[in-house]
Amino acid sequence: MALASNAPVDVLIIGAGASGAAVAYSLADTRMRIVCMEQGDWTRPSEYPSNYPDWEQQQGGEHSIDPNVRGRPADYPINNDASPISVVNYNGVGGGTILYAAHFPRLHPSDFRVKSLDGVADDWPVSYELLEPFFAANDRMMGVSGLAGDPTYPAKQPPLPPLPLGRTGETVARGFNKLGWHWWPSDSAIISRPYEGRDQCKNLGPCTSGCAQGAKSSTDITYWPAALRAGVELWTNCRVREITVSDDGMASGVYYYDADGNEQFQGAEVVVMACNGVGTPRILLNSTSSQFPDGLANRSGLVGRNLMFHPIGFVQGLFEERLDSHMGPQGCNFLSNEFYETDLSRGFVRGYMMQVTRGGGGPFATAMQGAATGAIPWGPGHHDAFQARFDHTASIGILCEDLPEQHNTVTLDPELVDSDGIAAPKINYTLSDNSRRMIDHGVARATEVMEAAGAIEITGGGPARLAGWHLLGTARMGNDPATSVVNGWGRSHDVKNLFIVDGSIFVTSGGVNPTSTIQALALYIADTMKKNLANLFD
Repeated sequence: MALASNAPVDVLIIGAGASGAAVAYSLADTRMRIVCMEQGDWTRPSEYPSNYPDWEQQQGGEHSIDPNVRGRPADYPINNDASPISVVNYNGVGGGTILYAAHFPRLHPSDFRVKSLDGVADDWPVSYELLEPFFAANDRMMGVSGLAGDPTYPAKQPPLPPLPLGRTGETVARGFNKLGWHWWPSDSAIISRPYEGRDQCKNLGPCTSGCAQGAKSSTDITYWPAALRAGVELWTNCRVREITVSDDGMASGVYYYDADGNEQFQGAEVVVMACNGVGTPRILLNSTSSQFPDGLANRSGLVGRNLMFHPIGFVQGLFEERLDSHMGPQGCNFLSNEFYETDLSRGFVRGYMMQVTRGGGGPFATAMQGAATGAIPWGPGHHDAFQARFDHTASIGILCEDLPEQHNTVTLDPELVDSDGIAAPKINYTLSDNSRRMIDHGVARATEVMEAAGAIEITGGGPARLAGWHLLGTARMGNDPATSVVNGWGRSHDVKNLFIVDGSIFVTSGGVNPTSTIQALALYIADTMKKNLANLFD
């Protein structure tokens, strides 16, 4: 970490995750002084749970995906009491890409035009076609494995061949084939061949507790090394409390707490928010002043509103044959877009993606899940029941498009604070009737797939509680300052030197994991900033 000073830097980025890394890398070729502040630190691959025999137990404690369980100094607590879905995230260099499953689809062209196509929500001010070159650039930078030719997308060419389906994928694919439904190998931010100095996936399995192999494309090992070589400064253990504004209404810098808990100030000519759909509204709402009494850049009143999660349903099938389901990437097998586009005869608008995963977990997870459901008894019969389940399951996730609703919010909790005394976020979220019908439909269809594939036992339900990875919509983009927070290239309508590049700028959520689109947007915004440097604040 470099020493801070009050002298303004050219660009100050807050957050070193998926979007912060991408925008830092892209802006580096301007030769400006660029500083990124990250409230967490670097994560050493040697400390990932997969290096230890009790890795599954560690996933339930200090390496949990839930910050309220993890409770590390870099984490902030989150009040999820008023939501059926809990926020999960990771605070550190790489952000959520450290613990994500690396399933890497893009939003579909239709996702940018839902108002025009289906009469709901709003159209985006950008299109798939506009973002396509940035999707492609991001695929190359991250290292994405996949198979060209998916008929549900425009033509695209992942830089690496797809990950193998394995026995799990081959078995469940039989069910889709019998039903005549679409399926396609997933685009995965996991390298299937040696790539850019990294070795390929070894099918170790515990992707969501960090990839010690380095095959999973987290931004600490993709974007950040290149950005640092290009001169970007990354200051870790720096927790931003608020963004300040000058008398002319421009962002002037940030107050933050350093690694020792001391309050510091850093000036900046441009501030870029990259803190995800919860962290970004948290800082903006905490940045009050006489000019912005309701929070910075919040004259529309929409900062923190329209939170979208992607409610997730799930179905698990038990098979007689061994599937080796504890091996291989956890969340990256294949997907189906059979029910992605709107068909009102189903009883809901928009649709969902079915995501086929290994789904079995390791031996500890199998035993504990079986004990909780009664399928694996303790005492006599335990080992036989365990052997019948371990490596014999496959799962299908139902990832539902979540429509924007203003009553779904991120606000500041009046009592809960982090270790530096900054107000923690409070989540108020209600599952819509449309989402409920979508989950029920998806669970029923996934059950049909498992039956067709030969499963001997099928369970399912939703929404999953600990599934709030996808934090979207709380500072949406748009052309009208009255109905959006930032314009079509991420610049605040209210504060001309404030940009937002994370998932909070999503207008709609689509029905896919959002990281690929978040990074493509960040690259697009950085590119537009560079093209407009001479009149950036006009």
